[in-house]
Amino acid sequence: MELIFDEMIDSYLTSSVGISKDFLSVLLCGHLTQNLHQLYNGGQLLFAGTGNNKVVNFDTLLRSDKIYWLDRLHNDPHENAFFDLVDLFVAYLNRTCYAGITGYEFHYALYETGCFYGRHLDSFKHNGNRAFSMIMYLNKDWVKADGGELRIYQPGNLQDIEPQNGKSVFFKSTELEHEVLKTNKPRMSITGWLKTD
Repeated sequence: MELIFDEMIDSYLTSSVGISKDFLSVLLCGHLTQNLHQLYNGGQLLFAGTGNNKVVNFDTLLRSDKIYWLDRLHNDPHENAFFDLVDLFVAYLNRTCYAGITGYEFHYALYETGCFYGRHLDSFKHNGNRAFSMIMYLNKDWVKADGGELRIYQPGNLQDIEPQNGKSVFFKSTELEHEVLKTNKPRMSITGWLKTD
């Protein structure tokens, strides 16, 4: 896994956006995708809002995805395998880059056909403990015509990233505005933040 972690970190150091094409294995992607489908079919995904746990706004003109928070307390073996992988990455990041990450939070995200998330920043005005944003995609056989790219606003440049199965994206939560372009078919991911105290 260290080669994959290095790929992510090296690309981040080069362009402020870390990308690994194979952060999640095909097998783990399959299990997590199945979990997400079961949750969606069971009506357990909820419309996502913006803001923190004190003030949440639901504005479908800005954001129209549905989410479900992951937690080790669910005791799901595949979610726990995902958390084990994140633990390895955080330990490696802290050891090699002195990142000071002390925690994280992640949720499933599903964008139904036609959904999107407008341009935004992942940090709160009065709480800067989100250090890095991380997205891991669960979309098998995704092609450009399917839309749903992650658009990152780099200084003087737009970077569009296709949400292909197993790919992970990693960037500073406080620095780069981004959006999810309208998707032409259901688009799935695990999205979250590496946090500091």
